[in-house]
Amino acid sequence: MIENPCILTDVTRCIGCEECVLACQKANGLPEAETPPRPGDPLDGLDANRWTTVVRREGNRFVRKQCRHCLEPACVSVCPVGALKKTPEGPVIYDKSICMGCRYCMLGCPFGIPRYEWNSVAPSVRKCILCYENMKSGKLEKPACVAACPKEATLFGTREAMLAEARRRLQAEPKKYIQKIWGEREAGGTSVLYIADISLDFLAWNEGRQLDEKPLPARTWAALWPVPIEFVGMGALMGGIYWVIERRRRLAGAAPEGKEGGHGE
Repeated sequence: MIENPCILTDVTRCIGCEECVLACQKANGLPEAETPPRPGDPLDGLDANRWTTVVRREGNRFVRKQCRHCLEPACVSVCPVGALKKTPEGPVIYDKSICMGCRYCMLGCPFGIPRYEWNSVAPSVRKCILCYENMKSGKLEKPACVAACPKEATLFGTREAMLAEARRRLQAEPKKYIQKIWGEREAGGTSVLYIADISLDFLAWNEGRQLDEKPLPARTWAALWPVPIEFVGMGALMGGIYWVIERRRRLAGAAPEGKEGGHGE
């Protein structure tokens, strides 16, 4: 698997066919049935079983939305149990087996990507992992969503190569594109880049919000660093309460025997 893998999406080429969505679900063993949105959920089509989606915009424009795989991911910095991690190659993945479902990553992500398994009896947070395991094992040469695109609206390669291709297209057709590469610098930069002829600022958590170039982990960690300590403290408190309750229960259970023994004497 290449290091610093990156996806470049050219919005001007996307036809909204959603072949990328179906390929993602198939490659990751996700059910095709969509979960009804809960009140307050962003209406972008993402959910725990739909890791990439196509957002319809005015002017017959279609914008694919997925995890941006930030260079310095806020979701990783706020996870108190280390369920989310940035791999040496670059993709941001997670370990469902240790996810405690706290949803701090959902609050920390500047792009509103992670989604919660509301219908699961053992819920966790899920998102795109850039087909990491399949590419690392050699099963796939590129993410399934990229390979499935019939119009080559998405390309795959190193981040350096995708930035170079994006700049080449912007320079070659300056009237066709807004002269900006979304993801190049926002929130410290991402590994999913976009070029387009419409504004893509709506991809941030709040539509129209301008993300600055500073990575978020330093700020999110400053706010949430006490959380692990609080977990330990709460664990100790609950352990103490359990010990007191169990001790009283044992004493209460032993009391009748003691009284019977004293009466016999």
